[in-house]
Amino acid sequence: MGAWSWPGRCWPCCRRWSYSSCCTSSSPEALLWARRNNVPRVLNIAHRGARSLAPENTLAAARKALEVGADLWELDVAVTADEALILFHDDSLARTTDAPARFPHRAPWTFTTFTLAEIRSLDAGSWFVESDPFGEIAAGTVTQAELAAYRGERVPTLREALLFTKEHNYRVNIELKRLPPPMERFPVVDRVLALIDELNAAEHVLFSSFVHDWLRQIQASRPEFEVQALLGYSETQPLDWGNLAFKTYNARHTLVSEEKIRELREKGIALNLWTIDDVDDMQRYITAGAAGLINDLPHKLAVLLQP
Repeated sequence: MGAWSWPGRCWPCCRRWSYSSCCTSSSPEALLWARRNNVPRVLNIAHRGARSLAPENTLAAARKALEVGADLWELDVAVTADEALILFHDDSLARTTDAPARFPHRAPWTFTTFTLAEIRSLDAGSWFVESDPFGEIAAGTVTQAELAAYRGERVPTLREALLFTKEHNYRVNIELKRLPPPMERFPVVDRVLALIDELNAAEHVLFSSFVHDWLRQIQASRPEFEVQALLGYSETQPLDWGNLAFKTYNARHTLVSEEKIRELREKGIALNLWTIDDVDDMQRYITAGAAGLINDLPHKLAVLLQP
């Protein structure tokens, strides 16, 4: 894919992570280091959208990510009982919808056992208003008008998410995940690719997954797509980098040293880190040369990255 750039933003050169001089990060220490080492500006990647400012994996969260200056947003693909592609993270609908109240006898409320119509009838926003999961409501970052609008927010389809991304000339990282029963054998990769093709949205999409075989499949059949290998599913097991078969890795930040970031960069491998929600950690990884920071507070990272 070609380089992405638009007013007020900067995308790393050629999207194949050749570390040529493109643009740089912003704080004095990081800026000096980046200029000396000829690396691009760190990417601000909004985890499940700007989920500290809006309900996660919703179009509201995508809009907020765009509004606060995130370079791209990330989402999780799920599949309903009638094989519709939607955005959802957990196996259960219980945490982020009112499914337990609406369907009290269908515990544990696994999304694969609900139809699209049933899921679309759920309130996927009020939980955010009532729980303030990141304290940003209490901090005054979320307006009363936004809070009122979030009540009744619906679980979006992947089609809606892609249309939003394309309409705004934005970019999205689609995380592909193994599905819970009874949809384990559902051809999620093929269905997602078919939808992207139908909408002519390929240039707006990249893929990430812990299932590296799926990424290899995409690399082999659709080399125009960027793929990013997720690492660190377990908090305690060391990361398995294999033979560094991918150009980009997305790794749990607590399992990666600053020296490892520099080592990979010298080999031409980009490393995005997840999930970075502490401002001091953000600054430290900017200075270390991370390619991108997957985070829940893109408005705070955007301030660090201002020129």
